[in-house]
Amino acid sequence: MKKQLLLTTILAVGMGAATAAWAQDAATANDTATNSDAARDAARDTVDEVVVTGFRSSLQKSLNLKKDAIVVRDSIVAEDIGKFPEANVAEALQRIPGVYLSRDGASNEGQRISIRGLGSDYNVTTINGAPVRTTSSSNVGGSSRDFNYDVFASELFGRVDFYKTPLAELEEGGIGGVVDLQTPRPFDHPGRAIRYQVVGSYNDKSKHLDPAGFALFSNTWGNFGALLAVAHSESVNNRSGFEATGGYNSHALGSQSPNKGPFAVTLDFADPRYNPGSLTRAQIENGYLPRFYRYYGGENTRKRDGAVASLQYQNEKLNVSLDGLYSKLTDSLDEYTFGLPIRNSKTTNTAAQPGAPGHNGLVPINVTLDPESNLLEGTFGNTSYLGESYFYNAETKFKMASFNASYQFTDRLKVTAQGSLSKSDAFFTGNRLVSNLYGVTSTIDYTDDHVYPALSAPGVDFTNPNNYQDFGVGFDWRREIDKEKTAKVFADYDYGLFGVEGHLKGGFSYVSTQKDTSKRNATAAGTAKVNAIGAAGLRSQMLHEVPLDNLVIGSGYPQEWATFSRDYMMNTFDPIGTARATPIDFNASFGAEEEVKTAFLQTDLKGQIFDRELRVNAGVRYSETSTHIDNYLRQTNGAVTTYVPNKADGSYDNTLPSASFAYDLTDKLIWRGSWGKTITRASLSIIAANTVIPNIYDTRATSGNPDLLPQTSTNYDTGLEWYFGRGGILSAGFFWKELKDTTVSTTTTVPFSSLGLPDTALAPIFQDPATGKVDPNLPITLATYYNQGSIKLDGYELAYQQSFDFLPGFWSGLGALASFTHVNTSGYSYATTAGKILNVNTVPKYSYSLTGYYEKGPFGVRLSYNYKAKNIIETTNNGSDLQRWHAGSGFLDGNVSYKINDSIEVRLDALNLTNALTYDYFDDVSGRYGDGRKTRMDYAKFNGRTIKFGVRGKF
Repeated sequence: MKKQLLLTTILAVGMGAATAAWAQDAATANDTATNSDAARDAARDTVDEVVVTGFRSSLQKSLNLKKDAIVVRDSIVAEDIGKFPEANVAEALQRIPGVYLSRDGASNEGQRISIRGLGSDYNVTTINGAPVRTTSSSNVGGSSRDFNYDVFASELFGRVDFYKTPLAELEEGGIGGVVDLQTPRPFDHPGRAIRYQVVGSYNDKSKHLDPAGFALFSNTWGNFGALLAVAHSESVNNRSGFEATGGYNSHALGSQSPNKGPFAVTLDFADPRYNPGSLTRAQIENGYLPRFYRYYGGENTRKRDGAVASLQYQNEKLNVSLDGLYSKLTDSLDEYTFGLPIRNSKTTNTAAQPGAPGHNGLVPINVTLDPESNLLEGTFGNTSYLGESYFYNAETKFKMASFNASYQFTDRLKVTAQGSLSKSDAFFTGNRLVSNLYGVTSTIDYTDDHVYPALSAPGVDFTNPNNYQDFGVGFDWRREIDKEKTAKVFADYDYGLFGVEGHLKGGFSYVSTQKDTSKRNATAAGTAKVNAIGAAGLRSQMLHEVPLDNLVIGSGYPQEWATFSRDYMMNTFDPIGTARATPIDFNASFGAEEEVKTAFLQTDLKGQIFDRELRVNAGVRYSETSTHIDNYLRQTNGAVTTYVPNKADGSYDNTLPSASFAYDLTDKLIWRGSWGKTITRASLSIIAANTVIPNIYDTRATSGNPDLLPQTSTNYDTGLEWYFGRGGILSAGFFWKELKDTTVSTTTTVPFSSLGLPDTALAPIFQDPATGKVDPNLPITLATYYNQGSIKLDGYELAYQQSFDFLPGFWSGLGALASFTHVNTSGYSYATTAGKILNVNTVPKYSYSLTGYYEKGPFGVRLSYNYKAKNIIETTNNGSDLQRWHAGSGFLDGNVSYKINDSIEVRLDALNLTNALTYDYFDDVSGRYGDGRKTRMDYAKFNGRTIKFGVRGKF
């Protein structure tokens, strides 16, 4: 009913009523429109006489763009050329209602965004109107449709436009929305501009001071202009915390086959040391233990270099520009973990060394059970310790060149042509060196601190290399290349009909997207090197402490343990070179090309209804998509598996109509409405890939489907916006989306041997130590994807912005921004073991942003808090009824600036002032065992505060 009512309103008010009124009172409407436009232009001219600068200026420009738009659009505008208001584009977008920010797990920088209850792969990002793709860090190789904003320095952009409702001229593919990043051009600010910025950044966990800088030159000489800007930044970020690495389970569930829970665990009740104490055996069997009980310390070193350039010619009729954008992001991450593995522990051979595989079933000796959380604590025998040294390297290089030309043939007709080439070349390597310590009796104590719970093993020296054995390595290398070729030509034509002002826009576009992804695994070669060095040789190279400065972990845990350095790993094993020399993994490597040919036509209409202005946009977009896949077909002949090149083609077309209106109910109150259809194409990783195990420590595999069609959505929006003064808005918006043909997975349990994968597809913990082989009958959960799902979501957005310049004296410099978004979703379900179906939200159900600022004369202060609620991570129940959630989290940031003169401005930025804890947790859907947010934590990390002090200015 809500959808029908909204659609009827849009069509009736926006089209039918408009046509009738315009046809009946054409002459009167034309006079009224002329008078109204003259009054509005005069009012705007009057407003422009008031000079507003700084952050307040940025807000006012953004507000003007929003008010003038017909569709639901938000914008973020640079305070001045080269002065984007936030350090990160993604972090700037989170103050827009309906936007959720995801941060990179190592650097803590904003990386991706989700919109209105849909994941980041439901968005389309363009640069100067051309679609682009790029990835970074651990996302490399995922072949998703995400866009990683952390590849770019924010200073390289002058404006961001954010479209939440369909528009025929916008690139199709973004059910969530379309984000257009715009690079600066010389005639954006005619004349000469020289800007600079120098910043020092300090993280209170790494205790490291890092540099950043930015410089820009722009000038116009008559009809010619040139612009060049460069940016550089470095950062060292430390993190520490606790990891359960994927779940909690019990003996009662984990000893079954297949496991009823995320991992196998079988306690050893036959050991003579077993003592139930005051508990019954049933209580112990049903008590939860984490998959892993380990501590984490990591240090991320990140460098980013970027440049933007533009050559422009402009006269009264012709505007031509040649624009270039370059960015290079490099990451290195050193992670050290140490703790007690509980996953896959089971005693099958008591003759083996206690704690070693085959004799690693944990023995309850003196344990207790927390009745609220159902967690087992106390002393256990047969425990082992696993020390892991991870060394990651990642790099992304992005290049883009674009040509734009427009010619004003007449006062009414303008023709524009655009073309662009872009390439994103990214690689990621993950290399690990592990060691084991067996036969330890350990005591687990959660106390009241589930970020740093206590773990002790009296009499064991964890810093002594001679206590370690069974060394192993893992080498992983991934590369993902995206190439985009785009061309677009369109015409703008202004017309008048029956007293109605119209603007017609139509054209054609072509987009070719090529993706090549490859994966290599050199674990076998690394293992041979480990065997050649031998245990004694490896022990001789172990450090007696963790090589991370200022690592702080809980007082109830060993502060140091023997481990390895990055230099030893890289110099001795050359994991990157070894991986590159290894044949590709045919199951996880493919090439794909998408060609999209599009035609669109839309019109803007402006007229008078009841002496008030009504603006309408109506259009249609038609696209033809063809997909070409190059991958490898697996062929099995007995025990021999081979791969042969394989090609697959597919095609489909879509017709996407849209209509929007904006009606001035009063001079200050605007009513908006929108209806339209959009699509989002499935991830190439599940279109083109063969069977692959994404996580070598998880017995779950996926299989691609080249016949997947795009998901389609019908969208409805309506809302009110009250512009109550300079810099002031109070708005409420409501939206509905209905998605069909969404991608869903169907799972089956199959033996490992049926996948045709090598034994190295799974971690050594699944392999027989003697043979290195995986049990061919090991159960694997195989997921295959189909267009069978449907999702419905609705929600509302509230926004407020005001400059308190009406206050007297000092107080007139105050201002505030606030936004709140609430989303309801259906279609994501979680089935309990009792057969009850629960509706769950895979993105935060609500989020809000609060900003207060003061800007008066040369002095400015800003404080912002952004919060997003919890969201579920996995919707599939593995039998334990424990749901894994991202906990709600909020970040408080602030800055202070003082402008000494036009040439010098000093600025102090503080990020994550509260040292926010980010973590996942496992909630019990039955409500039997307490609050998982306070007990069953997973991946709980502190990121530390970052302070930036800088000087910037212009000449």
